[in-house]
Amino acid sequence: MTGRRRFSRTSLSLGALAACASLAAGCGVVPGVAGSAGDDTITVMTWAPQGTDATNKPGMPAFAQAYARYVNAHGGLSGHRLKVLTCNDHNDGVAAAKCARRAVQERAVAVVGSYSQYADAFLPVLEGAGIPYLGGYGITSEEFTSPLSYPVNGGQPALLAGLGSALAGNCGTVTLVRPDTIAGDQLAPLLDSGLTAGGHESAQDQRAAEDATEYGGQADRALQRSADALSAKKGCVVPVLGDRTDTFMDSFRRARDAYPEVRTGTVLGSVDQSTVNAAGGASSPYEGSYVTGWYPVETDRVWDPMKKVIEEKAFGDNRIDAADAGVQTTYIAYTVLKKVVAALGDDAEVSADAITGALDDGLEIDTDGLTPTLRWTFAADLASVGFPRLVNTDVTLQVVRQGRLVSARKGFLDTTGTLREADVD
Repeated sequence: MTGRRRFSRTSLSLGALAACASLAAGCGVVPGVAGSAGDDTITVMTWAPQGTDATNKPGMPAFAQAYARYVNAHGGLSGHRLKVLTCNDHNDGVAAAKCARRAVQERAVAVVGSYSQYADAFLPVLEGAGIPYLGGYGITSEEFTSPLSYPVNGGQPALLAGLGSALAGNCGTVTLVRPDTIAGDQLAPLLDSGLTAGGHESAQDQRAAEDATEYGGQADRALQRSADALSAKKGCVVPVLGDRTDTFMDSFRRARDAYPEVRTGTVLGSVDQSTVNAAGGASSPYEGSYVTGWYPVETDRVWDPMKKVIEEKAFGDNRIDAADAGVQTTYIAYTVLKKVVAALGDDAEVSADAITGALDDGLEIDTDGLTPTLRWTFAADLASVGFPRLVNTDVTLQVVRQGRLVSARKGFLDTTGTLREADVD
C-alpha cells in the first residue's frame, strides 16, 4: 500500500506537467484538487454515450446531475457543494479521451459512475493526472486492472460467469450473440467459464454489428445453431448486445417459429423491465429467461433512497429509469464518493490524491445492502487471472416470470471460483 500511494502522488505531479503541455488553460493549478483557495466545491465528472447508433446511457449523467441537486439541497457532501460535469463519449475513443482531458482541465477530483467502451483511451489520461475512476460500468477489462479504477460491481466478467453457471444445467447448445468489437471479444471466454464449470461445452461464439438496425440473418444463424429437436434439453440463445439486444430480439421473435423451441438468457444492461414490457411482457421471447444482474431487483426496498432522489429532483425526466443498471451503478458510485468524503473528515481537503489515498489505505465502504462491503486491494482473489481490481464478484440471478423480472434465488451468487478458471487473454 505504501508503494501504491507513492505511485499516485508521482503520477499526479507528472499529470500536472502533462496537462500544462496540452491544456494551457489548466496551467498554474494542480489537476484533481477541489476548487481554488477558499472554494469548498467538490468537482467530479460523469460521462456516458448519448445519441449514438450503438449503446446509449443517458440516464447515468442525468442521474448524476439530479444527485448533485439533491445533495446540495440537503447540505452537500459533508458540507461541501457538489458540482457534476457531464460529457458524451459518443461511443468513440477520441471523444472518450477528450472527456478525460476535460476532467483534468476542470480539476475534477474523480470521474464517477460512468460508462465507456474505450478505457484504453481515457484511463491513461486519468492515470497521468492522478484522477480516480470511481464506479465505472465494468464494460472493459482495463477497469479491473488500472490502479486508479475502483469498480463497484463485477462488470461483464461476473455477469457472464454467473449466467454461464445458471445455463449449464438447463440448456442444450448455447449460442452467444455479441458485438464484433474489442470489448465484445472478451465476452465468450467469460460465459464459457460458467458453462464449463457446470460441465457444459463452450458456447457458439457469434459476432454481430453493434449498430445494426435489424438482425434477421443473425437470428436465423443463432437458431440454426441452438435449436435441436433431438436434444434432451432446449438450446439457449444468449444475446449480449447492449441497447441493440432489443433490436435482435425483434428479429428473433419473427424467426423463431420456423425452428424448434429454444430459451434465451442475457444480462442486465442488455435487458431490463422496460425492455421486457416493450417486447410483449409475458408473451415476449424473454419469458422464462435467466438474467444475471449485479444488484437486488429494482422493487427491493434497498433502492428507496435512490428513488427518493429521482422523485425529488428528476421527476418526469424520462432519461432516468430506476431499473436501469447504469443509473443504479451511478447511484452506488456516488454513495461511495459520499462515504469517502465523510471519512476524510470535516477539515480535510477533498482532492483526487486524498480520495485514492483513503481507498488504497483499506477504507471499507458499506453501500447499505446494494453490494457487499467494498474494499479495493491489489491482493484481490482474481489478480492471478488479470482482474486485480475486481473486488465484488457477487451477482443476482433473476428470471422473467409472467412478464416480470423477479429473483430466481435468494441473495447473491459468488462467481469468484468460476472466474478463477476463466481463460481470458
